[in-house]
Amino acid sequence: MKAKNRIFLVEDDLSFGSVLKAYLEIYKYDIEWVKDGNDAINTFEKGKFDICILDVMLPHIDGFQLAENIKRLRPEIPFIFLTAKTLKEDEIKGYQLGADDYIKKPFDSEILLFKLQAILNRNSDTKSSSNPTSYQIGQLLLKPNFRELLDVKSNITQKLSPKESELLKLLIESKDSVLQRDVALRKIWGDDNYFTKRSMDVYITKLRKYLKNDPSIEILNIHGSGFRLICR
Repeated sequence: MKAKNRIFLVEDDLSFGSVLKAYLEIYKYDIEWVKDGNDAINTFEKGKFDICILDVMLPHIDGFQLAENIKRLRPEIPFIFLTAKTLKEDEIKGYQLGADDYIKKPFDSEILLFKLQAILNRNSDTKSSSNPTSYQIGQLLLKPNFRELLDVKSNITQKLSPKESELLKLLIESKDSVLQRDVALRKIWGDDNYFTKRSMDVYITKLRKYLKNDPSIEILNIHGSGFRLICR
């Protein structure tokens, strides 16, 4: 049985939010509804969602700022602004932040359904046809295309060398199992001789230094085999 798509809904209007949640649930969506911008990021971090629907005018943190925070955590997640703010400059700002759509209230609920499905279908096709654009482990986010390691708590980005980025990517993809040393050496260095083995050890030491800000993450030496990345 196909799992339901999970929607992260942030809407402070209790009447509108409850109606929209109930409506989308009729069409087999799983809805996590948050009513306050302050609570939204904590809730988002704890869950796994396929798409976000964000109001702009929220208490404490507005929808634009919330979208920026969400994109730092999961750059690939699609989101829609669903809002009463109709000024052209607000709409432009929404798209500049990376919104997949900017829907103005009042709106046709059937149109919203079609737009949701189109975005989710497109996102599903992208996931199946390309490599992930980011990898998250603990509080760290690896963006291999940009060779960047972002600490989402401190918002500090560490630039990586090509080999550092590729090695960390392989470790994350092999998380909780063993990354065989010879496999990594042939893939990254093109050879598994004595000198490339010593070079790989140097890069592992560098990666441990980058990961030390999150004590839940550790790279273990597996004697005679390779390395294992764990996140407690």
